[in-house]
Amino acid sequence: MSETTITPATLYIVATPIGNLGDISQRAIDVLTQVDIIACEDTRHTGKLLSAFSIKNKTMSLHDHNERQRQEQVAALLQEGKSIALVSDAGTPLISDPGFHLVRHCRSLGLKVSPVPGACAAISALSVAGLPTDRFSFEGFLPSKSGARQATLTALANEQRTMVFYDAPRRAIDTVKDIVTTLGGERYIVIARELTKTFETIHSDTAENLQAWLEQDPNQLKGEMVLIIEGYKAVENEISAEVILSLIHISEPTRPY
Repeated sequence: MSETTITPATLYIVATPIGNLGDISQRAIDVLTQVDIIACEDTRHTGKLLSAFSIKNKTMSLHDHNERQRQEQVAALLQEGKSIALVSDAGTPLISDPGFHLVRHCRSLGLKVSPVPGACAAISALSVAGLPTDRFSFEGFLPSKSGARQATLTALANEQRTMVFYDAPRRAIDTVKDIVTTLGGERYIVIARELTKTFETIHSDTAENLQAWLEQDPNQLKGEMVLIIEGYKAVENEISAEVILSLIHISEPTRPY
């Protein structure tokens, strides 16, 4: 195993565990130990992670509400030659977490941004879902209100790729009801809850059956959740518009003489 060497004037995007602390990489530990500053979504939350690995380092907050202001400060520190690690509360930063504006700003200035790969809830859930993974779409968090959620799902009704969402378990029943309404009760769904944690649950069924399962077991409405929806499957005898057009020979009408 090669020893990790920190490069000055570099922003490291560091993935952290989504539950089980054993999933952190040695490289992530080395980077978090050696950088000059760690930018955190929540300094208190990250403080617990750092304490678990005896990492004593400077931290600063960088979250949705202050990212635009912090990006100038972080860029200035990098330009001075400082090395900085960006972490979110769990998983890979920027994947439905803060960091996009910072990374884009740093790259626009020609500053080096380097990934330290690791856990990601969306990819972890997809790997065990049993749904096609050759093509998939990550859609982030579903809207919290039913109307907006139904509109989002309706817009994706004909999406043929496997779809991956984040959602709050407390809304799971309402979300599945909206899936039944918009995509149909037979659409196949996988719910991956509390991944890598003590009460990890991975359950799959039709939307209609999943709704009944959730209503019967309130314990499934706790923690963090990834929702994976099977892509749209065209009916065998359904002919696409492209096929229809290819079968129609359009010619100029014959003119009578």
